[in-house]
Amino acid sequence: MSTYRAFQVTGQRQFELVEREIVDPEPGRVRVRVLACGVCHSDFISGEGARPDPSQPVVPGHEIIGVVDAVGPGVTGWNVGDRVGLGFLGGHCGECAQCRRGDFVNCLNQPQPGTTEDGGYAEIVYARASGLVRVPESMNPIDAAPLLCAGITTFNALRHADAPPGAVVAIQGIGGLGHIGLQQAKQLGYRTVAIARGTDKAKLATSLGADDYIDSAATDPGAALQELGGAAVIVATAASGASMSPLVAGLAPRGKLVVVGAAPDPISVDTVELIFGGRSIIGSLTGTPVENEDNLAFALSHGIKSMNEVMPFEDAPKAYERMMSGAARFRIVLDIASVDG
Repeated sequence: MSTYRAFQVTGQRQFELVEREIVDPEPGRVRVRVLACGVCHSDFISGEGARPDPSQPVVPGHEIIGVVDAVGPGVTGWNVGDRVGLGFLGGHCGECAQCRRGDFVNCLNQPQPGTTEDGGYAEIVYARASGLVRVPESMNPIDAAPLLCAGITTFNALRHADAPPGAVVAIQGIGGLGHIGLQQAKQLGYRTVAIARGTDKAKLATSLGADDYIDSAATDPGAALQELGGAAVIVATAASGASMSPLVAGLAPRGKLVVVGAAPDPISVDTVELIFGGRSIIGSLTGTPVENEDNLAFALSHGIKSMNEVMPFEDAPKAYERMMSGAARFRIVLDIASVDG
């Protein structure tokens, strides 16, 4: 094959199936034959034209599982045939001020697949070697893809919050992020609390590992958490600042509200609740490739899986539309190579 197919987008939702020439990877980069790619809400940056210049075409997609197809000059440690993943962050530069301090997530010169460079709605993707994640051969690509973004987001939010074993840990929102976070929190040994609006998700929350369910439409979630002893950690996944605001009152002393759901409205907070008890609100952004490998290993050993709807590569624009509509339960994955494992 001398060409590959890709769905590029310009403007707002102007998808186009194109054929592009297959070329050798540049120095420091690899060429990856894509097996599967998740359709993440962050794809709206490209799909809705939220980039600096939406008139320039870009291929969306950053939950990519594939196989190394070619290795560029200067790349070490990776070989043709390796099963790899690529997430929201496309590889640190190793030279900027943040990288020199070991803060690779906040690298100042890091590409974002599907946003600042072409992503995984394609049969081929080119990537920085520093952004590659080793993927166990035993993991089905369809299962693994959403874990590279949604999975690592909640996994690192939980791990870096440093809650003691057995602590009350709450997951707010049972959607694309929250349904994975609930499983992770339970398997990490916490008393896991699910917070969502209404009673329709209570049974699902229990099946995912929740020990308690709080209906935030019927009760004050902060007060309900305090009745359980207060939360050491609350991971807020719902994209609503208004829904996050009452949660601070539910934190135990030194508790942390970890925000991973990007909301258009601000969080309102009573400063007294922060000062007395030393409570805090922090943000958490995905993770490094090696942390993503920890995430995949943890998921594999503890049976943590995303609930996926699988769609063929040819339906990528429809998959994006379904994701944006909120109808997906809970992630959509493009099956690009029709593989079983």
